[in-house]
Amino acid sequence: MRAHARARARPPQGARVASGSAPPLGWRPVTFPRPPVARSVLGALIVLALDAALLALGFGDASMLVRDPRAIALLVVWGTAGVTLALLRPARGQDVTSARPDALVMLLLFVLPLVAAPLGAFGARRALYVPHHANTISWLGIALVVGGLWLRVAAMARLGRRFAPIVAVQSDHALETGGSYAFVRHPGYLGALAACLGGSLAFGSLLALPVPALMLVAQLVRVRREEALLAARFGAQWEAYAARTGALLPRLPGGR
Repeated sequence: MRAHARARARPPQGARVASGSAPPLGWRPVTFPRPPVARSVLGALIVLALDAALLALGFGDASMLVRDPRAIALLVVWGTAGVTLALLRPARGQDVTSARPDALVMLLLFVLPLVAAPLGAFGARRALYVPHHANTISWLGIALVVGGLWLRVAAMARLGRRFAPIVAVQSDHALETGGSYAFVRHPGYLGALAACLGGSLAFGSLLALPVPALMLVAQLVRVRREEALLAARFGAQWEAYAARTGALLPRLPGGR
């Protein structure tokens, strides 16, 4: 989970999630090990290789990976963001209170960003759902990938060691409301969604647009699970924070 936390003194082992409150039913304390940084970087490079293979499959021609400037741009941006995120992940364990993993949601959140751009490349190759000004749409899509991944990296950098890929809070949290979290409660998810949308448009076809739509549904399921734990952990403080921010988009003045 993109845990909204600022570290403070660690309570005794086995302490409750919050003073005087227990975690929601079905949540449990676990120790979540952080992989070594080198392993995280290797994992990022493996994912980049998978991105490249799927993109080549979408093109139907691996040489397009070095001949199409849009493909080159995407691979550079993906690789830079992936390695940066891997370096930001600390190599240390942490005690967390976690929900049981939702395997389907986690799978969707991993797979959907991988297939968006390749499906768009396939649509462009077959001239499916290619609108006027497709080249302009392509580069706007790539700009959206850059902006989305920058937002995701910035959100993760804000959290540092508090980031975890599972729905969890650490035992030594304070609510994070600074940086991009001052505007939206889940800026990392917003960045990932923007990058997925941009990838689906990166080759000018609209064929892949259902992919970010499905990703949004999966994210909203995960957001609901995360916010149940955050509400139990932070109580009135969380309610006040949620009242002035949107989950994925900034709340408009006077909006609900």
